[in-house]
Amino acid sequence: MAASAANSVNLHPFMVRIGNISLPAFPLLLAPMEDVSDPPFRAVCKQAGADLMFSEFISSEGLIRDAIKSRQKLDIFDAERPVGIQIFGGDEEAMALSARIVETVNPDLLDINFGCPVKKVVSKGAGAAVLKDVDLMERLTRAVVRSTSLPVTVKTRLGWDADSINIVEVAERMQDIGVQAISIHARTRCQLYRGEADWSWIAKVKENPRMRIPVFGNGDIDSPEKAKAYRDRYGVDGIMIGRAAIGYPWIFREIRHYLETGEHLMPASIGERVHVIRQHLMRSVEWKGRTAGINEMRRHYGNYLKGLPGIREFRQRLVTKSSVEEIDAVLGEVDSTYRDHVFSRWMPEMDAMRCACD
Repeated sequence: MAASAANSVNLHPFMVRIGNISLPAFPLLLAPMEDVSDPPFRAVCKQAGADLMFSEFISSEGLIRDAIKSRQKLDIFDAERPVGIQIFGGDEEAMALSARIVETVNPDLLDINFGCPVKKVVSKGAGAAVLKDVDLMERLTRAVVRSTSLPVTVKTRLGWDADSINIVEVAERMQDIGVQAISIHARTRCQLYRGEADWSWIAKVKENPRMRIPVFGNGDIDSPEKAKAYRDRYGVDGIMIGRAAIGYPWIFREIRHYLETGEHLMPASIGERVHVIRQHLMRSVEWKGRTAGINEMRRHYGNYLKGLPGIREFRQRLVTKSSVEEIDAVLGEVDSTYRDHVFSRWMPEMDAMRCACD
């Protein structure tokens, strides 16, 4: 299995193409994550080396109703391209209409979420719920493909549960109706984010001789070593990283460097971390406004500063400050206090349920 899957990578030695989008050989993708993958976060990940990114997932019904939060998620900026907008829903007409709405903001591609496992999405017959009805998945996807000139991609899971894994069939049928790339989270819906992701099923998709479109793997990639091992073992065309990038966007550059040289980069220093926090904060305020930008940035401080001894006091101060100037002053103290701290090789310790839809 490993040998034949690995050979398929060599079919694209210089680039990976999704429609008219050219990506580097073995691209690194930032996963769409609810309440995380907004433009400020995408900007710092792009700066750190992400090759392709996606918006937070957007309800097709919300777009049609002109819901403010859904419409705001359509915001994209030229500096982050290529970037895709991700939508979800369980109604063909709503998905078709939302695809036409998405096309008006000119993203590089449109992605369909058939993988989100959270109850609020699944209970509406959307996200991973569609894995129980592949015919419906096909109808929803065809409605989107016919409604837009954008390249359409799909993100999904292995199946609903261990007894109904159908990803090989799903991938082939998605390709046959015009999907131009597929990203696969290597768990079932019933696993949520528990247990180890089983990438052997992704390898089976790659081994299918009928598959021509890029296949990206997602799930449990949290180090350069694992990225290389999974590339070599399972033959994917690229990898998608979600939770491991929260608070550590540098994982993209570390993986890229390791894949190209076999050597490790030094972990991001405290100075670099503080600098990126400030950038992230300013972008958040510019995009969301002062109050919302400051409030919504609070969820990120703990992740950026994870592992520093005695950081709890600083973190508490950061999440209680109400002005950019006050936050900047605390960050200056963090920088000076930990200037000589030497970070060990970074290993994530993320709460697996922190993000809804990695």
